[in-house]
Amino acid sequence: MKKELLGLSDEKTIIFAILLQLFVALFASVLLIGLTSIYDPESMNRYQGINFNIAYIGNESQLYSLLANERGLRIYPMDLSSALTSLKERKISGVLFVPDIAPESDKPVTLTLYLIKNDITSALVEMRLKTVLNNFEEILREKRASYRIADPIVVLFPEDTSGNSTFFEFIYGLLIPLLVLMPVIVSSALVIDLITEEFQYETLETLLSTPVSLLEIILGKVAICIIIVPLQAFIWLLLLMLNHIQILSLPQILLTASILAIIFVELGAITALIFRERSQAQFIFSTGVVAVILMMISVPGNPLNSIALYASSGGFLLNISFLLLLVMVAALLSFILIYLTLGFQRILIKKRNKRS
Repeated sequence: MKKELLGLSDEKTIIFAILLQLFVALFASVLLIGLTSIYDPESMNRYQGINFNIAYIGNESQLYSLLANERGLRIYPMDLSSALTSLKERKISGVLFVPDIAPESDKPVTLTLYLIKNDITSALVEMRLKTVLNNFEEILREKRASYRIADPIVVLFPEDTSGNSTFFEFIYGLLIPLLVLMPVIVSSALVIDLITEEFQYETLETLLSTPVSLLEIILGKVAICIIIVPLQAFIWLLLLMLNHIQILSLPQILLTASILAIIFVELGAITALIFRERSQAQFIFSTGVVAVILMMISVPGNPLNSIALYASSGGFLLNISFLLLLVMVAALLSFILIYLTLGFQRILIKKRNKRS
């Protein structure tokens, strides 16, 4: 473990990834403005005093009323041909085509928005229209409630957000889970490099000539990759707290990060032992990790949701059943890893005995 820890400075890709996470955590307050603009363009200033002319194609509906009442928009009912001609001549800023579908219908309402390509005005029009379209979407949801097959999860935002949930959603729903998950992925990739390089440089037999066993070698590499995950997560969250971002349940987040680290690092180690070639192992592992993460986030109460809830709402073991499932998966992967390592160690010993 000490050897691998001292050798981390030679892993340039890993160090760069860690420095990138450090930068994000250290300057979270500064980056928040730009990143939130991408995550939610509506959070940018509304450029008061600018009015945009929008052509509306379709029958008058609740959407037309919402658009007409939106400050900064001027709505003109037109036919599609005339509207597109006016848009090309820049007499108007956008064209919205609305199909004649009743709000109570079971058919999807597909709106078509025409804008000038690569134009700053188009970006501003999108910001203006987003609020209106979100409100219209809520109206459709209410009128089509009978078609709903599952009740949505209601999230109550803190009162101190002053009616603006963008900051809360971005920090607690995206940034914090991302800063906790990234060290897990980085350590998983690191353990593959640490194991496959022993095969690549043919140093395993030299190591096995010492009193250290192959199991100790592999577990030492796995252990150091697991230990640095909660350490990194603690530093990133501490820097967020220095940026005046409140983290309510730090121990629970670090516990979740540690369990995820055990699972993903062991998966990486198992992959490295099976394939024993860096590029192939990294490709197989990366493909598998994408599938695992997609499956994981599709389950209610998954670790990323739990991290967001721990940070924003506090509490302990909000979903103990899912946590116990992760512990069982980690235990199973530990057994598989030890079994593969011992089996491979026997093969290496037999080869060495034959040569001698």
